[in-house]
Amino acid sequence: MGRCEALSRLRQSLMTSAVKVRPAIASDRAPLGRLGALLVGEHHDFDPKRFIAPLPNLSERYGDFLIGQSQRPDMRVLVAERDDTVVGYAFAGIEGNDYMALRGPAGVIYDLVVDPDHRRQGIGSALLSATLDALTGLGAPRALLFTADKNHVAQALFDKSGFRRTMIEMTLELGEGPPGG
Repeated sequence: MGRCEALSRLRQSLMTSAVKVRPAIASDRAPLGRLGALLVGEHHDFDPKRFIAPLPNLSERYGDFLIGQSQRPDMRVLVAERDDTVVGYAFAGIEGNDYMALRGPAGVIYDLVVDPDHRRQGIGSALLSATLDALTGLGAPRALLFTADKNHVAQALFDKSGFRRTMIEMTLELGEGPPGG
């Protein structure tokens, strides 16, 4: 069997194995950190002026952060697991009134990331569905999220899931002024 054929069979077996979404536990720290660092890097690549750059020990820091958040009663960190391997996660919480954002209480999805080798296999949809269920369980009357302008794949998932666009973030680097100004 050639290498291409072996890779094709491996991908097919991965696509057909079941995905389990469950709450994160302390032993998920390393894979959560790796995926969190991936998320930071992808966003930084989208727009390095807007999004933070990956920092030294980012994987460890992000993993510690997410495990800490998972222990709060108003937060949920869920992992998607396939064949005993964490292949994605979602991080969400419930927030009260936010007068700066002009909104009432809401469940907020802060992160939703799937390992690149496991994307376009329904894992993001499974995580999103489980996250919405978790936010409903926390009493959230609505869910909202933010997505990078250039992240069209994620936007398609959110559109398909019934999210509607309500705000547009705009950024100006101070000191640079408007173009042509």
